[in-house]
Amino acid sequence: MENCSKFIVKYRNWILLIATILLIPSMIGYFNTRVNYDILTYLPTSSPSIVAQDHLNDDFNLAGTAMIVVDDTPEKEVKDLEAKIAEVPGVDRTLWRSDVVDLSIPQSILPDAFRNALYADNATMIIVTFKEPAASDSTMNAIEQIKALCNENEHVAGFSAITADTKDMIDRETPIYTGIAVLLVLVVLSLGLKSWLAPFIFILGMVYPIVYNMGTNIFLGEISYVTKALSMILLLAVSMDYSIFLLHRYQEEKQKGEGKEEAMAKAIHATWTSITSSSITTIAGFLALLVMQLTLGKDIGLVMAKGVLLAVICTILILPSLLMFFDPWIEKWQHPALIRPLPKFSSWVVGHHKAILIAFVILFIPAIYCNANVGQYYDLAASLPADLESVKGTNELKDKFDMTTSHFIMVNKDLSSSDTQAMIKEIEGLDGITNVVAYDKFVGPMIPAELEPGAIKDLTETEDLKLVLVNTSYRSATDEINKQIDDLYTITQKYDPNAMIAGEGNMTKDLIDVTNVDFQMVNIVSILAILVIIALTFKSFSLPFILVVCIEFAIVVNMGIPYLTHTELPFIAGIVIGTIQLGACIDYAILMTSRFKEELSKGKDRKEAITTAITQTMPSIITSGMSFFAACSGVSLIAKMDLIKSLCTLLGRGAVISVIVILTVLPSLLYLSNSLIAKTTKGWPKAQAAHDQKHSESEGISVHA
Repeated sequence: MENCSKFIVKYRNWILLIATILLIPSMIGYFNTRVNYDILTYLPTSSPSIVAQDHLNDDFNLAGTAMIVVDDTPEKEVKDLEAKIAEVPGVDRTLWRSDVVDLSIPQSILPDAFRNALYADNATMIIVTFKEPAASDSTMNAIEQIKALCNENEHVAGFSAITADTKDMIDRETPIYTGIAVLLVLVVLSLGLKSWLAPFIFILGMVYPIVYNMGTNIFLGEISYVTKALSMILLLAVSMDYSIFLLHRYQEEKQKGEGKEEAMAKAIHATWTSITSSSITTIAGFLALLVMQLTLGKDIGLVMAKGVLLAVICTILILPSLLMFFDPWIEKWQHPALIRPLPKFSSWVVGHHKAILIAFVILFIPAIYCNANVGQYYDLAASLPADLESVKGTNELKDKFDMTTSHFIMVNKDLSSSDTQAMIKEIEGLDGITNVVAYDKFVGPMIPAELEPGAIKDLTETEDLKLVLVNTSYRSATDEINKQIDDLYTITQKYDPNAMIAGEGNMTKDLIDVTNVDFQMVNIVSILAILVIIALTFKSFSLPFILVVCIEFAIVVNMGIPYLTHTELPFIAGIVIGTIQLGACIDYAILMTSRFKEELSKGKDRKEAITTAITQTMPSIITSGMSFFAACSGVSLIAKMDLIKSLCTLLGRGAVISVIVILTVLPSLLYLSNSLIAKTTKGWPKAQAAHDQKHSESEGISVHA
C-alpha cells in the first residue's frame, strides 16, 4: 500500500481529472435510471397476490386502474370528459354509463347494482384502465394528463393516481432533502473541525461517490423511490468519517516536519487500514438487507453498500488531491474547534461506571418490550399528505361510494352463471362489502336486451377467466380487510379451487406476512455478520459481543421511543433502521475499543487507558454522530411523506443515542471486563491486564482489612 500511496500522490492531478470526466457518464446514468414508486411490486413473485396481479395484467390488462369522481356535473359533460380521457396516450379503455346504455334511458330503470356502482350523492364515477401497470411511466404520464383535463369538481382517485402523486412529490422534494442535509452537515463539521474551508472540501469530495453511485444504479435496472430519497443523505452521513480520518492524519504527518507529498502519502497509507476496517462493518450491515424476501431490501442494500465502497475509493484516490490543492487556505482560515475533548466527562464516566452499567441493565428490558410493541402501519397511502389530489379523490370514493379498496377476483370462465351468482351472493353477505360488479349480475330474463351491459362483459371476461370486481369499505392493511380476504378465499375456492384475488388489499396482506419474516432474518444476519467481522478484526471472542450489545441497546431504545409517544411507524422502519444503525454506528465502538487497546499497550493502567480513550475519541465520535443526526433530522423536519419523515427521524435520533451509549456504556463495559477481554483476545496487552488484576486484589484486601 505504501507504493500505491506514493503513486496516488504523484499522479493526483491526473486522477482528479479522470475522476471529474467520469462524472459525465455517471450523470447520464443517473438521469436514465428508472425509479419504481410502487413498493408492492417488490413482493416475491411467488406470492399469491403477485401471481393474481400478473393474471390481472396479462389477461385483463387491469393492473393499472383509476377512478374519476365527478361531482354535480351534467351527464353530457361527463360523457365529454370520458371521451377526452379515452384519447389520452396510455389509457386502454374507459367505462361509464354511456358505454352500457344510452343517456336517454332514465337512471331509475338501470339495474340497481349498476346504478349503485356508478352513482352516489350527486356524483358519478368513470372507471379508467391503463395499458400498463400502475407504477409504469406510461400510466403515470397518463394520470398527469388526465389530471390536467379535470376541473375542481373532478377528482382522480385510486392506487394508480396515488402512485403518480408519490412520484411528483419525491421528484420535487429530493433535491430539497439533499440541500438541507448538506447545509446542516456543513454546520456540524464547522463546529468539529478547526478549518472553515475543510467542510466544503469534504462536501466537494463526497460529490464524486454520490454521483458515481447514483449513476451506476443504471446497471441495476431500476431503484425504489425510498432508495432515491434516502441514499444520498445516508451516504453523506455514514461516509464523512473517512474524510475526517484522512485530514487529521495528513495534518498530523505535516506537524512532524514532513513535506506535503510525503505527509499525504503516509496519511493515505495509515488511513487505508482504519477506513477499510470501518467501512466493512457498514457494508456488511447494508448487505444484510439482501436476505429480505421483499426485494426492496435488496434495492436499498445494494445501492448503499456500493455507495460506501465508492466513498472509500474516492476518499483514497480523489480527496488527497483536493486537500493538497486547497491546503494553504485550509491552514490559513482556522478557528477554534467547538467540539473538543472533555477530560472531566471522561473521568466522570470512569468514576461512575458501575452506576452506568446498572442503569444500562435496568433500561434494557423495558426497551426491548417497547421495541417489540411499537405499532406499525402497512397502508402506504396513509403516509402521504392529506392535501394530495389523489388522496382527496380516494377520500371522495370512500365518502360517497363507500369504496375504499377493490378486490379483483378471477375464476374459471367455465363456472356456470348460477354458481357465479351464488358465489356473488355469498360475497355480498360479508361485512364491509359495498358492491360487486360482474357480468353475471346484469344478465337474465328480467333484464331487457337493450340494457345488457356488453361493455362490462368485454372488461370482465376472457377466453379462460371471468372477473368479479368487489368493492369494500375497509382500508388496506387493517385486520378487518385481512379477515375479509381470508373469507373471500374460502368462498371463491369453494366454487373454483384455483380462484385468485388481486388488488392492493391482498398485496398488502402478503406484504405483512413477508415482512414479519424479513424483520427476524435481517436482524439475525446483520448481527452475525458484524460479530464475525469484529471477531476477525480484534481476534477476540468477547469483544464482538460487548460491542454489538452496546449498539443493540441503542437500537432498541431508539425503536422503543415511538411506543412511549404512541407513534405508529411505517413497516419498513423496523427492518432497515436497526441494520443501518448497527452497520453505521458500530464504527464508533470500534474506534473507542481500538484506542483503549492502544493506550493499554503504552503501559497505562486500565483506568488511565479508558479515560484517555474516551477523551481522545470523543471529538471524532461526536462530530460523526452529529453529522449523521443533522443530515437525517433536517430532512425529517421538511419531509411531507410520513414514510421518509419517520425513517429520517429514527436514523437521526439513533445516531445521537448511539453516540451517548458509546461514550458511556461501552467504556464502562471495557473497563469492567478488561480481564475477560485479555483472556479471550489474541494480542491484547496481557501484562497490563494482569497488573490491573493484582491491583484490584490488593484493593480488595485493603478494604477487607
